[in-house]
Amino acid sequence: MIELKKDFKYSLVIPTSMGIRLTPVNGQPFHCSDTLKMQATSAESNVGSVSSFLGLPVKILTAFVKGSPVSHFIKDNLRSRRMDYEGPEFEQEDPWGARHQINLADSGWGSRGPRVHNDRAGEVGCKLNVKDFDLERIFGEEGAQIVHLSGLIAALSPETSQFCLDIARAAKKHGTRISFDLNFRASFWKGREEELRGIFSEIASLSDILVGNEEDFQLCLGIEGPEEGGSDLDGKIDSFKEMINRVKVAYPDTSVFATTLREVVSTNSHLWGAIMAIGDEWHVIKPREIGVIDRIGGGDGFVGGVLYAIIRGWETEKWPQFGWATGALAATLLTDYGQPADEEQVWSIWKGNARVRR
Repeated sequence: MIELKKDFKYSLVIPTSMGIRLTPVNGQPFHCSDTLKMQATSAESNVGSVSSFLGLPVKILTAFVKGSPVSHFIKDNLRSRRMDYEGPEFEQEDPWGARHQINLADSGWGSRGPRVHNDRAGEVGCKLNVKDFDLERIFGEEGAQIVHLSGLIAALSPETSQFCLDIARAAKKHGTRISFDLNFRASFWKGREEELRGIFSEIASLSDILVGNEEDFQLCLGIEGPEEGGSDLDGKIDSFKEMINRVKVAYPDTSVFATTLREVVSTNSHLWGAIMAIGDEWHVIKPREIGVIDRIGGGDGFVGGVLYAIIRGWETEKWPQFGWATGALAATLLTDYGQPADEEQVWSIWKGNARVRR
């Protein structure tokens, strides 16, 4: 079990770079659509939504563009998700200055797979720096049970890499548990491999919870991969276990390791599973069929559900079960973050009970 702080203002504190997501309506391709749905988004805030919608206090650390209507839109969205937020406001300066990232997302349909294009030029989140945040107040006075860090932010820019490392150090100093989703992206790492390997390794050494697939652990942390990988389900599970046993040796202070399993039948039908190691205890959820409206955010929903279960202090068997169900829930929504009505709704998904409730 993971012991959490008892004196705290926030259950979760999450550093992120917020942006907007544009998605064609009715599952249409982006390149031939003229009607788009806009939402505020980031992978990391998606994780926090599970806890915030279920009543836990969540705080977002981010950056904004001063006077921007997009910043206004994002702030309103975070408030609607029952999240607190803080962060500096940077001047746009000129039309080519700072702005929020734009995620162009074709959700796909049937046999046509999703396509996602990220436009991050001039992203204000690249400016995230601890000098703009009072970490002693956030972690020492206000207090947080868990801080959730993502490799997407840790690799976004040299400034954000140091930002995430400084936050991990401050959290560790004040007894806040650290969750780290490795989230390797080759384009973010290009030309910075040695620098980022050192930063990711230190954050991982401070972390209590590590999330990632085999590629993440190999490319982010330099962990040797399995000698033989199986293409079938049992082979993938054995391969992940073999990998984690090596990670445990390299990072002995980490308590929890997790990954999701996904097999794509079609864009709208997936087989969804998960693996979790908690100390010497293994929990395997073999993939089960789920319906999918939009797959983006399912992995974040899984992490969000796991962190909620840990914060609630449930028995360890329930951690991956609740995460599996909140990930499946996110895949049924037009937003890329889960919005659970209550715990009962999530457990009904886990039990496979889709009957109408009156």
